[in-house]
Amino acid sequence: MLTFDEARARVLADATRLGEERVALGEAVGRVLAAPLIADRPLPPFDGSAMDGYALRLDDLAGEPPFRLPVGAVESRAGRPPPALGPGAACRIFTGAALPAGADTVVMQEEVDRHGEVAIFRARPRRGAHVRAAGEDIRPGAVAIAAGTRLHAGHLALAASLDRGALAVARRPAVAIVCTGDELAPPGSPAAARPGAIPESNGVALAALVRQAGGAPRLAPPVGDDLEATAAALDAALAGADLLLTVGGVSVGDHDVVRPALERLGVALDFHKVAIKPGKPLTFGARPRGAGAAPVRVLGLPGNPASALTTFALYGAPLLRALQGDAAPLPALLPARLGGGVRHKPGRLEFVRVVLERKGPELFATPLGNQASGATTSMGWANALALVPLEAEDLAAGTPVDVLRFGDV
Repeated sequence: MLTFDEARARVLADATRLGEERVALGEAVGRVLAAPLIADRPLPPFDGSAMDGYALRLDDLAGEPPFRLPVGAVESRAGRPPPALGPGAACRIFTGAALPAGADTVVMQEEVDRHGEVAIFRARPRRGAHVRAAGEDIRPGAVAIAAGTRLHAGHLALAASLDRGALAVARRPAVAIVCTGDELAPPGSPAAARPGAIPESNGVALAALVRQAGGAPRLAPPVGDDLEATAAALDAALAGADLLLTVGGVSVGDHDVVRPALERLGVALDFHKVAIKPGKPLTFGARPRGAGAAPVRVLGLPGNPASALTTFALYGAPLLRALQGDAAPLPALLPARLGGGVRHKPGRLEFVRVVLERKGPELFATPLGNQASGATTSMGWANALALVPLEAEDLAAGTPVDVLRFGDV
């Protein structure tokens, strides 16, 4: 049995960006930047005023305060070409307006007395006061956003400020999802009411997690525990996919047919067991796709809901991020303390479903009651997973642990 870290290293080995495309700026949030965005202009683009007030040339303030300067009839407003500053004069200026040629300082209007066409300055200002200098934020040639950055709203604002209407981003990995099991029925359908049926819940949840990780999911209808039918469904799902997620049927029971079906289709399986809880029967492999093309990767998830969603969060999401060239494919772990005790038998790294909340200066992770791998309630109510090391025994409340927030998957 592989350790958690060994298995994840194999899943991520040789996972590089699949390709790129250009998208409109408004569609780029959540996408991974494929090439560095280099500033081709300064920000701010010109010397401008950070305040409403008066622009002047500091050297025109001779002697001791108060200083008196005539104010010209022309003012500097945002969005207009700046006027020239006459010798020995001040210019009315407004926030965001370009500094008049020759001016080097702005005095905010609250510090100026105005008498007709004369401005009276009570004190000598600092040279450059309230001036946003051209390029003080970023200069031409500097990297504005590094390649591999997953773009958020602030990145889009920066790109727009640099006058970019579109960006080169990584192509979304195509992810096929096939859930298996004779018991499965589409939720809300008459078939879900038959004796022994279970509404299929993993597919919709995995599709949501795939989208969250930047992939493009394609959810196939559930397939029963029949080798021929499973092989046919998986063969169709492999076509056009970058990653195939199977759910259920990867263990060694009499009706677990996913692994033999994958082998029949030419998928080379790397491993099928990991020392984690939940999610021990996890399968990973790949099928070649031709010269120069990346292989179709296959992740066989356990069928129990907690196991399926947890193993995808731990292995599938980082893989999808790596396939987009994400510079940080692994989700961040946060330090917390257990809000309740956890019973644990050494031997497997356990991911406990918890409710993470702040109490004073610290985060506390409170375990939910039902930690069974088939429990959907604890997956629905949890907002994080707490990591219990494989060598640990029972942990008391207050024990420090690392936690993975579902929102960071």
